[in-house]
Amino acid sequence: MRIETKFHATIEIDPAEKWYFPKGIPGFENETNFVLLPIEGSDSLQVLQSTNQHEVAFIVANPYTLVTDYTFELDHATIDLLEISQPEEIMVLGILSMKQPDHQSTINLQAPLIFHVQNKKAKQMILNDPRFTVRHPLDKGGN
Repeated sequence: MRIETKFHATIEIDPAEKWYFPKGIPGFENETNFVLLPIEGSDSLQVLQSTNQHEVAFIVANPYTLVTDYTFELDHATIDLLEISQPEEIMVLGILSMKQPDHQSTINLQAPLIFHVQNKKAKQMILNDPRFTVRHPLDKGGN
């Protein structure tokens, strides 16, 4: 399957690599199919790219590698929607806001992306937790 991307031009992807967001992402509810693409030169950053609209793409990373003391509980709506039965079935990513210089970049800890690694369903879950913000500074050394 060929898709146009924001950062990688037109590429060929395996349809089995698509992630399905049944309710879209807040602000992008009509975008339900995405793919995770690597960023050349980075082991920790990826692009969450819409397969339908090339301009809809987000830089994402594992929040646990960038921020210390990040914990939360999955809500029942997310567990049900994604059909999660075991903690090992999920992957958590956060959307980054990239700044120059890099150390001013932030990560959205208030609304993590939850991925079911087996059935390829995903959701952005809103936490409403005062410990976290949508522009949480990255811990020192978390580039």
